[in-house]
Amino acid sequence: MTQIGFYHLTRTSVAEALPQLLSRTLASGQKAAVWCASKPQLDALDKALWKVSDPAWLPHGSEGILCPDLQPIWLTLGEDVPNAAPFLFLLENRTCPDNPPFERVFDLFDGHDEAAVAAARERWTAMKAAGHDLAYWRQEDRGWKRAR
Repeated sequence: MTQIGFYHLTRTSVAEALPQLLSRTLASGQKAAVWCASKPQLDALDKALWKVSDPAWLPHGSEGILCPDLQPIWLTLGEDVPNAAPFLFLLENRTCPDNPPFERVFDLFDGHDEAAVAAARERWTAMKAAGHDLAYWRQEDRGWKRAR
């Protein structure tokens, strides 16, 4: 079964938290797909990833570029994964597909938005019922803490 981590954002926005998680993904030698629900979010992430200073930058692409299969990070509004990424990042209450073909799924949700928290709880319940290996991570002053 796929390992699914729920990442409860309590201190920063997605645009601030995601680059750190993607940096770790690339450092581990993996590729990532990032499924956004809105064009404004995708555009904001695109800009945020170009501004990352550590590492020097996070190479990424989205629809309309040449050689999408070569992109280490793929940003999309759809469910496409042309880079064959084993890691999937879900934003804006996107749901994990049934029987996901990923090693790991990262479900990031805004802890200051009650509707987003409620939606994350529903996704947790559905994924637990499907038998996936779940983890809950809460954003702390310095990084993430896994809750048991």
